[in-house]
Amino acid sequence: MAEPHAKGIDRRTMLIGGGAGAGLLLAWGLWPRGYRPNLAPREGETVLNAFVKIDTAGRVTAVVPQAEMGQGIWTALAQALADELGADWRQVGVEPAPLNPLYANTLLAGELAEAAAPRLLQGIGGWTARQWATRNTLMVTAGSTSVRAFEQPFREAGAAARALLCMAAGKRIGADWRACDTEAGFVVRGDDRFRFGDLAGEAAGFAPPAEPPLRRPGEGGISGRSVPRLDYPAKVDGTMRYAGDVRLPDMLFAAIRHGPLGDTTYHGGDMAAADTQAGVSGIVRTDRWVAALADNGWAAERALDRLAPRFATTGALPDSAAVAKALDGALAGETTRLVERGDAAPLLTGPGLVEATYDVPLAAHATIEPLVATARVTDDRLELWAPSQAPGVAIAAVAAATGFAESRITLYPMPIGGGFGRKLDHDAMVEAATLAIQAKRPVQLHYSRHEEMLRGRHGPPARAQLSGRVDGQGRIAAWRTRIATPNGANGVDGLERVGGAASITGVEPPYAIPALRIDHGVAEIGFPTGVWRSGAHAATTFFTEGFVDELATRAARDALSFRMGLLGHNPRLARCLSQAAAAGGWSGEPQSGQGLACLSAFGSHIALFAEAGLDGDAIRVSRLVAVADIGRVLHPDSARQQIESGLVWGLASALGNPLTLSRGLVEQRGFDALRLPRMKDMPEFEITLIRSAAPPGGVAELAVPLAPPAIANALFSATGNRLRSLPLMGA
Repeated sequence: MAEPHAKGIDRRTMLIGGGAGAGLLLAWGLWPRGYRPNLAPREGETVLNAFVKIDTAGRVTAVVPQAEMGQGIWTALAQALADELGADWRQVGVEPAPLNPLYANTLLAGELAEAAAPRLLQGIGGWTARQWATRNTLMVTAGSTSVRAFEQPFREAGAAARALLCMAAGKRIGADWRACDTEAGFVVRGDDRFRFGDLAGEAAGFAPPAEPPLRRPGEGGISGRSVPRLDYPAKVDGTMRYAGDVRLPDMLFAAIRHGPLGDTTYHGGDMAAADTQAGVSGIVRTDRWVAALADNGWAAERALDRLAPRFATTGALPDSAAVAKALDGALAGETTRLVERGDAAPLLTGPGLVEATYDVPLAAHATIEPLVATARVTDDRLELWAPSQAPGVAIAAVAAATGFAESRITLYPMPIGGGFGRKLDHDAMVEAATLAIQAKRPVQLHYSRHEEMLRGRHGPPARAQLSGRVDGQGRIAAWRTRIATPNGANGVDGLERVGGAASITGVEPPYAIPALRIDHGVAEIGFPTGVWRSGAHAATTFFTEGFVDELATRAARDALSFRMGLLGHNPRLARCLSQAAAAGGWSGEPQSGQGLACLSAFGSHIALFAEAGLDGDAIRVSRLVAVADIGRVLHPDSARQQIESGLVWGLASALGNPLTLSRGLVEQRGFDALRLPRMKDMPEFEITLIRSAAPPGGVAELAVPLAPPAIANALFSATGNRLRSLPLMGA
C-alpha cells in the first residue's frame, strides 16, 4: 500500500481557484495515493481482487470488511458477490478483511459529516470526510451502512472476477471472452464447461475490463433469496470461536476493576489479602484501574474481591439528578441552530400553541458478550484477538497507549457476540495489551457483567422541548424542537473527527412543515457516552412521533390521516404507513388502544402499528405490525429477523428499567435489574417487506426507534394518559 503524501502541495496551492474551499478540494484531489489488496492467500488460493479469492477446488471466499454480529452481513455481501460471479452457493465461504483503505466505510463518514456540517458546506464536508476515511483506513460497522456502502463494490468485484475467469476460458478455446458466461461455479460456452478452480490461477494474469458488465441483481439466482446463512452452522454446532474462546500457550486470565464515573484514580487496596488467593500470579495497578492476573478467570475475580480496591474522585460524582440538571441547563443555555425553514417565530407564541417536554434516559447495550480481548507480545510485535466494530480505530488507540507502532500491531477480528455500538469501544484491547506487556505473557481480559454495566459507554440521555401549531386546515403550520444531549460519539475516539452529529441524527421530522426551527444544546454530564443501536434516532423518533400525535389530537384528526396529509413529498414512507395501518386494522377510534409511528432513516422507510393497554398495573403490548421499504433486499429472512429484533429492542427501552446513577456508579448491575422483556412479554409480530427496485437501504437499526412512540401513542388511546418519558411508566 502506498502511503499518501503531500509533496508539492503548499498553502498557495490549496488556495488556488474559487476561494479556499475550491482550492482545498483541488489539493485533496491531487494528493497522490494508491491502494492494493493485501490479502494473504492460503495454499492453492488465488486472489482475483480485494473481495474474492478462489482455490483449486473451486471454493470461492468472499473477503468481507464488515463485522458479523448476528445481522447477517457475512451472508448478504457474499450473496451480492456470488450472484454476479455465477458461483455455486454451496462452495462459497467468507473471511474477515485485513486493514486496508480499500475497505474504508466512506458512506458512514460522509453521512456523519453531512449531518454535522452547515448546509452551505455539506457537499464539501461529506466529500472531505470520505477522503479522510479512506486515507485513514476507517473500517467501521455501524449506522446500518454495511449493505448500503458495500453491496455495489461486491457486485463489481464479482463482475470483475467473472470477466477474468471468462478471459482464461476464452483463451483456452480461442474465443472472445464476452461469448462466455458463468453458472453454478463453471464458466460455460455452448458445450464447453470449465470449473472456477481450474481457471483461477490463469485468470489472475489478465487485466479486468475498466467497467466489467454487471448482471441484473438476482440474475445469478443467489441475491434476493433466503439462502442458507454462512454463519449459522458454526453458531448452531458450537464451533464458532468468539474472543472469549481464544486459548494461547502460557496464557493468563485477567479480571479488572474501574472506579466510579468521573475523574477517578486508583487509591489502593488490601494487597496482602489479594495475594492469598490461589492461582493468582500478580496485581497490576494503573492510575485508572487495577487488574488481577491468574491461571483462570474465577481466581482473578476472587483476588479483586479480596483486594477491595479503593478509588478517589476529583470533583463531583455523577448521578441521575446531575444528569437531569445538565440537560435542563443545556436547554436553557446557548444552543446551535441546526435547521431553520420559513418564519416560525410569530407562529410559536400565543394561544393555541401546543408544548411538551420529552425525555429518554441512559441506555444500556446489554450485549450477551461483554468486552473481551486477548493480547500477546512477541519481540517487537503485538497481537490482539478481540471483537471490534472499528478495528483501525482500536489499533490506533492501542498504539497510542503502548508505544507500539501501528504497523507492528495485528488485530485478528473475532465474531461479535452482540455489538449494537458497544464494540466500537476499545478499552479492553488497550488494557489487555498493557497487561500482556507487564506480564510478558499472553493475557486474556474479560469484563465481568458488573464491570460491563459500570464502564459501558451507554446510549446518551436526551431531553427535548417541543412546540407546534396547527392551522385551520388541520395541518402543522409551525414546529420547534430544542434538544439537549451530550456530544455525539464522545466516547469513540476517531469517529468524532468525521462528524459530531451522532447525538442529533433524525431530529428533523419527516413531515412537510412550512415553518421549522430546531436547536441543539450540548449537555456536559461529566462522563462519556457512546453509540447505541439506531443512534440518536432512538430518542429523536420518540420525540417526533409522540409530539405529532399530540398535534393530531389538537387538530381533531385521527393520527393516520393527519400523518398522511403531511407525507405527500415522501411516497415510500406514506405507503409503508398506509399498509401498516391497514394490516393492523386501524380504526382511529378513541380508546382503541392503537398507535402509529413511522420513520425514514438509513436509506429505508418503515411504519409500525401497535396495540397496547393495561393489564392491571402493567403495560401489555399485544401486537406489533411493521411494514418496511428497504429497497432491494439481499436476504429476505435476515431482513425480517432484523426488523423483529429491532422491535424487541424498542420494546425493552419502552418497558424495561432505566439506567440510573448514584455517586458515579450505575445502580443496575446485571440483566435482571434491567427488566428486559421475556418470551411471555412478546407481542404478536407481523412484518411485511415492500417489493422495491430501489438501491438497498439499512435494516439492522431501522425498527428500534419505532416501538416506544407507537406503544406510547397506543397507551394514550387506551387510557387518555400521554407518556412523554422512557421507559413508559405511570400509565
